[in-house]
Amino acid sequence: MNLRVFFCLFFAVVFARSQEENREHSYTLDANAFYGSIMLHNADISHLIRNHPSGVILGYNRKTFGLEEWQQYYNYPDLGASFIYQDSHNETLGDAYGFYAHFNFYFFKRNLQFRIGQGLAYATNPYDRETNFRNNAYGSRFLSSTFMMFNYHKEHLYKNLGLKVGLSVIHYSNANVKAPNTSTNTIAFNAGLVYSLDGEEMEYISREKEKITEPVRYNLVLRGGVNESDNIGHGQYGFFIFSGYADKRLGRRSAIQLGTDVFFSNFLKELIEFQSVSFPENNIEADTDYKRVGVFLGHELFINKLSIGTQLGYYVYYPFDFEGKVYNRLSLKRYFGDKFFGVVSLKSHGAAAEAVEFGIGVRL
Repeated sequence: MNLRVFFCLFFAVVFARSQEENREHSYTLDANAFYGSIMLHNADISHLIRNHPSGVILGYNRKTFGLEEWQQYYNYPDLGASFIYQDSHNETLGDAYGFYAHFNFYFFKRNLQFRIGQGLAYATNPYDRETNFRNNAYGSRFLSSTFMMFNYHKEHLYKNLGLKVGLSVIHYSNANVKAPNTSTNTIAFNAGLVYSLDGEEMEYISREKEKITEPVRYNLVLRGGVNESDNIGHGQYGFFIFSGYADKRLGRRSAIQLGTDVFFSNFLKELIEFQSVSFPENNIEADTDYKRVGVFLGHELFINKLSIGTQLGYYVYYPFDFEGKVYNRLSLKRYFGDKFFGVVSLKSHGAAAEAVEFGIGVRL
């Protein structure tokens, strides 16, 4: 589809939808062009960094005014959806099309906007053993993608039209679902326009903030997925992780966590066997245990029924050396009622992703 036609359809659909929504909300559209560079976070992709990527970021935003209590705690953020087209100007790397859900947070009298989005991207020219073996950044067509924008943001400079300008960071990775997965990070300058679909905005509702106190709560989580070692062609294997942890609320927005993980990562079975045969000088036995046990300290940031979790862990049972004893996890959690939740996590060792984890859990 011609890109200009897609943009027209995108704006037409969201504009029509906005007219049907409850008029208690206010909506904006924004369009930004960007131009930047792929950062050299790994020497293995130096051959892919030849030109400057460019593209567009489109956004559809629904403002909040405090109709729900949580909105006031975060200075009335926006909820929205984004589309990103990135032209890498590199035939080997190809282009990327991404769709995201995002939040906009505001600071300094709402003149600084911070947007964070998470979504799925499509790579047009991923690694292929025969036709595109130089693309060691993207091992699959579908990638997990995260982006951030830091913008000076000013609406209604001329009637319903406003301006935004700033910096963007766009990350593409398949989180080792399939090798190779060196990934890319683009940092770019962006500038564009913001258009308000509604006339006058509602006034922000301010309430007296209520304190939240809870006893220590206990959580059980089962996570799983598929991933592959960094050795290309070794195959994808399923994994399971059993986690238990305690959390303590510190207020309306935060909780701290302390817990343990038990990892059953089947790709390590294959990797252990491969290294025992191919690298006998490393003295790795073929029957070395592939399981790992870790303890972690974490933090959870509550945003309505969603929460963002960060955890830092250390393996206390670690029979096979893989990427070091320290690991970290970034999670997006959605609560269903008071007890049950679904969670999607990215587990890494520093900047080296190991797996995307999909899980279900209960908070008792």
